[in-house]
Amino acid sequence: MIRLGTRGSALALAQARLVAASLDDEVELVPIATSGDRPRSAGMDKSRFVKEIEDALLAGDVDLAVHSAKDVPAELPAGLSIVGVPERADPRDALCGASSLRELPAGAVVGTSSLRRRAQLLALRPDLDVRDLRGNVDTRLRRLTEGGFAAIVLAQAGLDRLGRGDEGARLPELVPAPGQGCLALEARADDTRVAAAAGALTDTSALACLTAERALVKSLGASCRTPIGAHAELADGTLQLTAFAGMPDGSHWIRDAHEGDPDDPAGLGRTVAGRLEAAGARELLEAAERVAA
Repeated sequence: MIRLGTRGSALALAQARLVAASLDDEVELVPIATSGDRPRSAGMDKSRFVKEIEDALLAGDVDLAVHSAKDVPAELPAGLSIVGVPERADPRDALCGASSLRELPAGAVVGTSSLRRRAQLLALRPDLDVRDLRGNVDTRLRRLTEGGFAAIVLAQAGLDRLGRGDEGARLPELVPAPGQGCLALEARADDTRVAAAAGALTDTSALACLTAERALVKSLGASCRTPIGAHAELADGTLQLTAFAGMPDGSHWIRDAHEGDPDDPAGLGRTVAGRLEAAGARELLEAAERVAA
């Protein structure tokens, strides 16, 4: 028996069921309320989506956790490890309510809770009125149909996993969040039985891409208040990493892409982080964090 810890949202449970169905062991789903499931308070960081689940792992209340990889901070608590990364879903952002950004009229109201999306939307279309929109996927889609928003931006992977993939148009011009579309399976570092079970689900391409993206985030010291995108792709034996860093208002931004050895994805992440830093990304992200604080 493996006790699988997960958030209790519809999307989190759908993801947990996918993992449970793939494991060879009997699985018990254990929904856990996290700080991220409550109204956000000042100063909270990305760990709000995983902290209580990680606490349950460390306490031995669950054996394995399934997270949206984009919610997992670059630094893990002592004693925990990412032990599995299943095949990646579509990592792109999706525009709901319009077929493309070009279709939106000047001044159109677009909803998103992401500083990264806000920064890139305004960099591409400074005439848009980008407004804060929070809640789960169903809540955000309902807000769109109720009016007040011409369009909203969501993760295509989330729409697909909820069976609503046809409700969005892909936005290839936006660099996704690091880890978007990936699931990260986390366990106690000394639990070899669970690590082996989760490791059997790992897709080597997804693992390499996630490793490169997380290495970039760690090297830049990025947080949930820094608008940063990172997307790695493995093709023809080459790993390419595309990255974006910018101000939330879209006024200043840096974008870069570089290729590297797929056997050293972390090295590629550090290399691209260094290239961004040389172009002024650290100062840009520090300014962005002050604005968002």
